[in-house]
Amino acid sequence: MPTIFTHVAVPVAAALALGSRRVPPSMLLVGALAAIAPDFDGIPYQFGSAGSGIWAHRGITHTALFALLMGLLGLGLARWWKVPRLAGFAWVFFCTLSHPLLDMMTSGGSGIALLWPLSSERFFSPWRPIAVSPIAADRFFSQRGVQVLVSELYNVWFPLLTLGLSIFALRHTRKS
Repeated sequence: MPTIFTHVAVPVAAALALGSRRVPPSMLLVGALAAIAPDFDGIPYQFGSAGSGIWAHRGITHTALFALLMGLLGLGLARWWKVPRLAGFAWVFFCTLSHPLLDMMTSGGSGIALLWPLSSERFFSPWRPIAVSPIAADRFFSQRGVQVLVSELYNVWFPLLTLGLSIFALRHTRKS
């Protein structure tokens, strides 16, 4: 999996591209939390317990169904954000869905149960440039953790920020 830090790259880049009028700070914060939320299934690993099947890491919380359910949160928050309800839903849905899509691009793990309950198959992307992050906290703060962060900067943060800033620049160039 990419680190928890890198899962927020998608909402950050999208917010840069769309601008603060379309994505107010509270909406960005919820999007960042939604992008991280699927990894809450890793908490039991920190206490020596691991689920199995759909309850294991990269199971139920890494599904499109989970992203749809999370999108309902955005639907409810849309009024507070002063955005259309569909925009609120789409924001939280896509921020959440970005998590398993990034995880599919990692070099290890057990795959993503993206289509559960329609399919129990676990998927990987055909292109897997992101070094898989250790789940255990003590292993994360090691040389391996540094290698993962460098991989994420190169393969996720730089491309997404370049895209987000380019769209931002294009939007502001057109206004001039």
